[in-house]
Amino acid sequence: MNSPNPSHVPSPFGAVPRLAGITAPGAPTVPLAVLGLGMMGTALASALLQAGHQVTVWNRTAAKTGPLVAQGALPADSPAAAVSASKLIIACLLTNDHVQEVLDGVGDQLAGRTIVNLTNGTPARARELAAWAAEHGASYLDGGIMAVPQMIAGPHAYVFYSGDERAFRTHQPTLAAFGDTKFVGADPGLAALYDIALLTGMYGMTVGVMQAFALARTENIPARELSELLVPWIGAMLAGVPADAEAIDSDQHLTDVSSLAVNHAAIPNFLAAFRDQGVDPLFFGPLQEVLDRAVKEGYGGDGLSRLATLFAR
Repeated sequence: MNSPNPSHVPSPFGAVPRLAGITAPGAPTVPLAVLGLGMMGTALASALLQAGHQVTVWNRTAAKTGPLVAQGALPADSPAAAVSASKLIIACLLTNDHVQEVLDGVGDQLAGRTIVNLTNGTPARARELAAWAAEHGASYLDGGIMAVPQMIAGPHAYVFYSGDERAFRTHQPTLAAFGDTKFVGADPGLAALYDIALLTGMYGMTVGVMQAFALARTENIPARELSELLVPWIGAMLAGVPADAEAIDSDQHLTDVSSLAVNHAAIPNFLAAFRDQGVDPLFFGPLQEVLDRAVKEGYGGDGLSRLATLFAR
């Protein structure tokens, strides 16, 4: 995710409050390590340093530790050195396979420590890592970061956490350096599920917007001109999301707005326009297929909220 002005990007999901009744800020902190210093890992480590924590940093490319060392971080030449100096280990690597590889090398050092894995991954993989950590005597929290690196420690950043609730409550004051915190359950896979669910909505919207720009470009319509129309239009459509959510939770999908039958009749126009203008139809082809199925199965009078049940098959 990128933003031209991250410090002024409002959260589209509303404010996420910090949990109350947890160890007060200012309580003694534990030495901690950050493993992985990509753009996000660097932002996390910097936020911890700015909050006054003792931070050891490690990265495969050692040169990336330099800017953080200049801020007061302690460099480690190996994951083992970082873990031995810390009680709280924060991992932010490219994939969970990389997390597993790094942790495999320090498994005998993890007993009594807490692992907070902020690497994007799947619910199933988070559960596997939690089980692996438990076998090695470590507590495990999985996290889903709802922010771009520039937003970390700002007013609109927040992180989902799931897994060991006691570990979360113990370390929440430290984790609050990144932004607001939201514990979503003891199942370690839930943070990844929330993360991917929200990112799914974002990617669907973003890809649709890029396809709109591609279509406009075929007639030399400036993207800036179209963006001035897209922003209020998409905002108005997002206002209907709570009503869709209510329809899904109640399983009452009849609509007086736009039925699946109406959309089923309209989508061929999109496909024809894309073809005529030389634009890839991307996800509109699969959308036509699911609408075909919806009408065939008798859901033509339902609203678009019905798609959530059809996608779940």
